[in-house]
Amino acid sequence: MSAPLMPETAAEAAPTAKPAWRAFLRQPSGLLAAAVLAVMTLVAIAAPLIADEPGGTGADVLQGPSGAHWFGTDDLGQDIFAQVVWGTRTSLMIGVAASLIAIVLGTAIGLASAHFRPVDAVGTVVTDVMLALPTLPLMIMLAAIVNPSVWTLTVIIGVFAWPEVARLIRSQGLVVSAMPYIDGARVLGASGWRIVTREILPAVVPLIVVSVLLTASRAVISEAGLSFLGLGDPDSWSWGRILLNAQRSGVVAIAWWQTLFPSLAILLLVLAATVAGMRFNDIRDPRRNGG
Repeated sequence: MSAPLMPETAAEAAPTAKPAWRAFLRQPSGLLAAAVLAVMTLVAIAAPLIADEPGGTGADVLQGPSGAHWFGTDDLGQDIFAQVVWGTRTSLMIGVAASLIAIVLGTAIGLASAHFRPVDAVGTVVTDVMLALPTLPLMIMLAAIVNPSVWTLTVIIGVFAWPEVARLIRSQGLVVSAMPYIDGARVLGASGWRIVTREILPAVVPLIVVSVLLTASRAVISEAGLSFLGLGDPDSWSWGRILLNAQRSGVVAIAWWQTLFPSLAILLLVLAATVAGMRFNDIRDPRRNGG
């Protein structure tokens, strides 16, 4: 093994980043998915500028979609469009934050398990046990015990989402650890920490990007489910809370718009994140590009 092997691998990875993103955006489905995610992010950030935060009661009770109320109103006369806009902020916040918690935990455990054999024995067992647990009942139990808030839901969802990330990162990390340039790094005296952070971690970054998108979409679904069960933050609007209000008021059969639009928002976000993750993974996979 010669000394240039380590810098060479890092140099090869850097130039492919921009071409990969350009190839991703050249795909119609990838571009559309990225545009949907960008629009939803802008809506979440600019929610106070788009609509006033729903509250109180209004005179227009159970009005269908119209020019005055684009998504109709609920049984209290509140505007559903405003609820969906403000729900976008909460749902995206929980989805992104829970995804980051899962990515940090999963990446750390996955990389450590891939390179350090003593850690792998413990990490694999813990990951398998977590994957075998009934996730939804446990999340419901914990959410019912603690004080429901945006941050408690974020932590609960993030803690239960990391095992899948850890398994993916570990499997990819094992492949990278078997590469010749990793042996070269060991021969040159590189520490385990340096090998993990400078050699293995950059090689799994594309997988981390895909995991962020997919984990965030699953986190949004989990938040909506918990909020629909009455375990969400009662002081914050979310898509799940809108569905809960519709169910509690008993107007699901007659006020179809109260459940349609938040459900479409959830579907659109999950579909866009999934398509974006799949297309980015396709671009980064050399087997799909004739590499």
